[in-house]
Amino acid sequence: MFYDTGSHTFRGALAKTSGVQKTAKGAPAYSRFINRKLGRYLAAAAYVLRMTPNQVTLVSAMFSYGAIAVIATVRPSGLMAAIVTIALVLGYALDSADGQLARLRGGGNVAGEWLDHMVDCAKISALHLAILVSFYRFFTIARPESFFLAGAFELVAVVFFFGTILTDQLRRAQGPAGKPAASADHAAPLLRSLLVLPTDYGLMCLVFATMAFPKVFMALYGLLFAGTFIFVVAVLGKWYREISAFGRGPHD
Repeated sequence: MFYDTGSHTFRGALAKTSGVQKTAKGAPAYSRFINRKLGRYLAAAAYVLRMTPNQVTLVSAMFSYGAIAVIATVRPSGLMAAIVTIALVLGYALDSADGQLARLRGGGNVAGEWLDHMVDCAKISALHLAILVSFYRFFTIARPESFFLAGAFELVAVVFFFGTILTDQLRRAQGPAGKPAASADHAAPLLRSLLVLPTDYGLMCLVFATMAFPKVFMALYGLLFAGTFIFVVAVLGKWYREISAFGRGPHD
């Protein structure tokens, strides 16, 4: 049903993925230019292997949660940092691939979307908790206040994730679906993708490559937190004004 003879090859499936991409508007640079491209190749491979989107989601979770477990339990080293970074990058690419695969197969379903969001929410929460555990077990922290960094980052990250999902759902409830996602790719401004880069989960994945150098890692982690915090504070106001306008009638 889902596999026509013209696309049941890796090359054919890869060609079809170009027409099922999400809009690039608002997407941070790593997610837009690197992660989605990696996801295309993984989605095409999964399509040829006749995998379902939910199966890809679960494989993504295996890589991501495996890396998170290593962060919390293994002393940072060059090898550990490489393993964690590669696993997180693959997990994130597969997180993009499951949605692309769903659209490639003709559309996903509500249960698949729910599973994807639940896996992502748990991943974001667990990642910062694992960092906090790693700080406590393996890092030499001169100031105890530094432990609050991971906790504060988790709070901001979860609020940002929930706000993004909730706002998107409320937008969908307000009217018909918009134009096809791929139509907006070329119009999306590059500058915006660069400005929101600190909020990019993919950039966070790459920062773990420095875990063998605690001071460098903590400095970069702190910069990502600052950038994410500033962006979230700004975007919450924008979202609230947008959502408030949904309920306005002609006399408001």
